[in-house]
Amino acid sequence: MSIIVNKDTRVVVRGITGNQGRFHTASMKAYGTKLVAGVTPAKGGQEVEGIPVFNNMRDAIAKTGANTSIMFVPARFTKEAVLEDIETGIKTIVIITEGVPLVDEIEFVAQAKKKGVTIIGPNCPGIINPLLKIKVGILPDQLFSPGPIGIVSRSGTLTYEIANFLSKAGAGQSTCIGMGGDPIIGLDFVTLLEMFRKDDETKAVVLIGEIGGNAEEMAAQYIKETNYPKQVVAYIAGRMAPKGKRMGHAGAIIMGEAGTAASKIEAYAAAGVIVSEKLSDIVKLVNIK
Repeated sequence: MSIIVNKDTRVVVRGITGNQGRFHTASMKAYGTKLVAGVTPAKGGQEVEGIPVFNNMRDAIAKTGANTSIMFVPARFTKEAVLEDIETGIKTIVIITEGVPLVDEIEFVAQAKKKGVTIIGPNCPGIINPLLKIKVGILPDQLFSPGPIGIVSRSGTLTYEIANFLSKAGAGQSTCIGMGGDPIIGLDFVTLLEMFRKDDETKAVVLIGEIGGNAEEMAAQYIKETNYPKQVVAYIAGRMAPKGKRMGHAGAIIMGEAGTAASKIEAYAAAGVIVSEKLSDIVKLVNIK
């Protein structure tokens, strides 16, 4: 069992003919991801890494049966591409692109929810399943190893770092997701915790949060109210950030007492979630025996 991606995942790379698209296509293919097509307008008929390129998503789906897409599309074109994917039957969309206008994010995230489409991102590193050797994203797969720990993170680089710590300690991962750092994203902690609840391969979950917003508080409430059956260990980045100052991600901003590290840690503690003071200490706190 797995979440979001599985052995039937068939991926289309949007923007496959660009530099980033080509580079990460090669990486995903080498890892084992089933890449069946690329889409770049006016570039149909070409091949990248032996993968056929189509002018539009409708043709790509008709010829390859694709059900998942990953976006290496400039921010100004992302909304149009995402909406096309939703309307043509793609079920999972990973949006790597950063700098997507907020109004565009609001529109396509709402449409995806209406149609039952899963969006990861925008401004995210994607998803990786080391058990099945599937990567739809830009994650450095050499840092991940197969095992029973799920990871959900608001930060791409912290996802890589904790996976590396866990892998070196012999604690592999089931599925790891970088949710994205923008204020409007497709998935949240609660939705992903519910997915992991039903995943037999996942025995414990690590949540990597940060200051700003209330995603962590909502996760804590969900864990407490549902008597979550699996161990959850958390980490909050940005503890020393001054109030009112934007720190990195667009969503990482503290306003008054809302979104502070203290409020998130307090909420987790009330839900029985262990919060690690240092990222490296998570290895010692996760119990998968």
